[in-house]
Amino acid sequence: MPQPKRKGKRIIITPDEGEHHHDHHGHHHHHDQPSSSTTVDIELKESFLEYNRRLAQENRAFFDERGIRAFNILGSVGSGKTSLIEAIVERLKDRREEILVIAGDVTTTIDADRIGKHEVQTIQVNTGVECHLDAKLIRKALQSVDLDGIRILIIENVGNLICPADFPLGSHLRIVVVSVTEGPWMIQKHPIMFRDAELLVINKIDLAEVMDVDIDQLERDAKQINSSLKVIRTSVRKGLGIDDVIQQLGL
Repeated sequence: MPQPKRKGKRIIITPDEGEHHHDHHGHHHHHDQPSSSTTVDIELKESFLEYNRRLAQENRAFFDERGIRAFNILGSVGSGKTSLIEAIVERLKDRREEILVIAGDVTTTIDADRIGKHEVQTIQVNTGVECHLDAKLIRKALQSVDLDGIRILIIENVGNLICPADFPLGSHLRIVVVSVTEGPWMIQKHPIMFRDAELLVINKIDLAEVMDVDIDQLERDAKQINSSLKVIRTSVRKGLGIDDVIQQLGL
């Protein structure tokens, strides 16, 4: 089977039939004894999370062995994740052959199509009903391409500030993107997402005044949750802060 070409190639990955369809926020099974049902649900959740953690560790070892630097970019729908990735790969255009982008979404190939226009290899992972990527889906996506020469893996997780927090993928860095258009409370309302992140990107800073959002307060909220968190302020639309993000990623 011939390997796909790199430049601008889009591959679509979906979960296998019957695979990965869970609700880790509470399984909706019907049992005669509700108390028993609750116990089973907790055990299933913990078992699945542990299985994902193990696969994530294996993914990390695989990345290290192949010299691939992997980044997991998280954030709400509309925070600017795709635009940030576009800006990063455009600035790294001399290294296009080294870059692979995995775009996660429930449906559509919109994000992969946008990123692929910058002539980097992209894989679209459609999760169906799921609100996050997991380590198994990342492994499946990586098995679909030739990784020779790939040194940078950028993963755009499904737009969500809740579900992806529990599912490490094996990346070297977790980057959370928030935008001032999400309002002043989004960090305080979703603390778990920021606890294990290494970098926070506060995007759309050019709209802070019109949205009546205090960027300094957003940063203080994040630092209160995770004091070691690095914070970079950007306006991807105006090209502000992109080089700072690239430098922080070590690229």
